[in-house]
Amino acid sequence: MAAGADEVVVAVAADMVETARTALHGLPNITLVEGGATRSGSVRAALAAVPPHRQDRPVLIHDAARPFLSRDHVSQALGALAQADGAILALPLADTLKRQADGVLETPSREGLWRAQTPQAFAHDRLSAAYAVWPGDQEPTDDAQVMTAAGGAVAICPGDPLLFKLTYPEDFAMAERLASGARLVRTGQGFDAHRWGPGDAVWLCGVRIDHDQTLIGHSDADAGLHALTDALLGAIGAGDIGEHFPPSDPQWRGASSDQFLAHAAQLVRSRGGEIINVDVTLICERPKIRPHRDAMRARLAEILGLPEDRISVKATTTEGMGFTGRQEGLAAQALATVETPR
Repeated sequence: MAAGADEVVVAVAADMVETARTALHGLPNITLVEGGATRSGSVRAALAAVPPHRQDRPVLIHDAARPFLSRDHVSQALGALAQADGAILALPLADTLKRQADGVLETPSREGLWRAQTPQAFAHDRLSAAYAVWPGDQEPTDDAQVMTAAGGAVAICPGDPLLFKLTYPEDFAMAERLASGARLVRTGQGFDAHRWGPGDAVWLCGVRIDHDQTLIGHSDADAGLHALTDALLGAIGAGDIGEHFPPSDPQWRGASSDQFLAHAAQLVRSRGGEIINVDVTLICERPKIRPHRDAMRARLAEILGLPEDRISVKATTTEGMGFTGRQEGLAAQALATVETPR
């Protein structure tokens, strides 16, 4: 999505569909399809899954094994497509080529040779028609080959060394080093407080705790979830909880605050971000938090889709000082760390 696509079809191996669904959860306009036994079979399945109302727009075929796709790559491919039936990103060969045959080492010319990359751009109908006439007993190495075999013209635009394909173990080591510089680590903080009032239970970090009072607020007054929601929104510069869920709006009266936190998490993911960890501190004299801490961590992990070891819930008192010490109210503060594209 960060590269500029407004709808993405992902072809996935049959035994990886659920894994992919979990990994892509929260991202908008994603369609999962079961891929084929070959690359071309997966491309055919993805082309067939493009909604009819989108088939008049260009399609870009991209290898998931090339993770460093950018908006510029997409723009270059689409710009070259305006003058041809297809367009690919490619790099001229820089290294000397060697071929060994029958024990003899040869040095073929690299003149006119290119390293084809993805994305490769085509008109949907032209690529579908080209695949329809491709010989069924042959397997193309890329989609440009299918297009040229059908008589189409394919343009070449400058590729990018960063679009390398993850194939060998050393490729993954290089990708990890590059990824550390391609992502931005952000931290957000949140704070919330509610006063005590008559009641028989309180909601904290998504868990109901029996108590001789309750917290007063427009929603369920879950100060822990409110503080954490603000921390996530702050990490991506998306305002605060009051802007997204105004207390003046009657639809949020008594609402469960887990939907506020889920909304903030979805905003992070929709921007290509990942929640790294969260930390909540509850400040109160009562109720005792330790007996409920594990349940709180489990509930936060469920809402955020994170493992529990990336969730922290702590509690402290103010030793009788201030409004929490006088048991007039409860406060919560939270920190959230997220990674986003630069």
